[in-house]
Amino acid sequence: MRAGAAAGLDVLAITDHDTTGGWDQAAAARPDGLTLVRGAELSCRWHGAEPAIALHLLAYLFDPAEPLLAAELIRLRSDREQRAEKIVEKLRADGVPITWAEVQEYAAGGSVGRPHIAQALIRAGLVGTTTEAFASKWLGARYFVPKSDLDVFEAVRAVRDAGGVTVFAHPRATVRGRVVPDRLIVELADAGLFGLEADHEDHTPAEREQIRALADQLGLAVTGSSDFHGTHKTVKLGAFQTAPEMYEKIVSAATGVPVLG
Repeated sequence: MRAGAAAGLDVLAITDHDTTGGWDQAAAARPDGLTLVRGAELSCRWHGAEPAIALHLLAYLFDPAEPLLAAELIRLRSDREQRAEKIVEKLRADGVPITWAEVQEYAAGGSVGRPHIAQALIRAGLVGTTTEAFASKWLGARYFVPKSDLDVFEAVRAVRDAGGVTVFAHPRATVRGRVVPDRLIVELADAGLFGLEADHEDHTPAEREQIRALADQLGLAVTGSSDFHGTHKTVKLGAFQTAPEMYEKIVSAATGVPVLG
């Protein structure tokens, strides 16, 4: 929160992967003049392709006490942790000098995932960046372990039922692997998807324009995000932002929890 204020932001969203565990800490640390939007980034999957395509769904301002969504978040967090521990076991079996305790320390009590394993690999001097850690030599293929994600349509419905709004995160990030076809986004819009994230470091200028055009066609909000994961990634906090009018649309549509500030 202090870093957000120092970067000159007036609004900041916290969307940790599959958890609301950081909400209270973020609220307590919020300085005057900075508005906090509480949310989560949900690990989802679309089963309309073979194999199914993994994707991320940003969920904003939902009620964390809504039973169905709360249960799914617990399941997702548990699965993430089990998966991360299996990856560490595979790495250690090949002599990679990292430990599960170290990875947990990087998570700092939050949802444990591959980014924390990447930090351990960086510390060990085996890779230079998170991007390198996620390449096929490491976490992208050789030490990849599948996990059980939330069906993306179920996720949209669950967040909507909890009073929140959903935004498809980095939907055209071809640098990350396979992306979904436009027809899925059309179907998600019909199911209640609220917006598309266009301005993101993993999108090319052409991809950003494609997303804006599709959002305009479907009447969806357009957002931007630095997707800041800490100093181990090259992107700076606040590097990509959401236009004020789009932010107001999100706040007006949500009925789960209010913004703070």
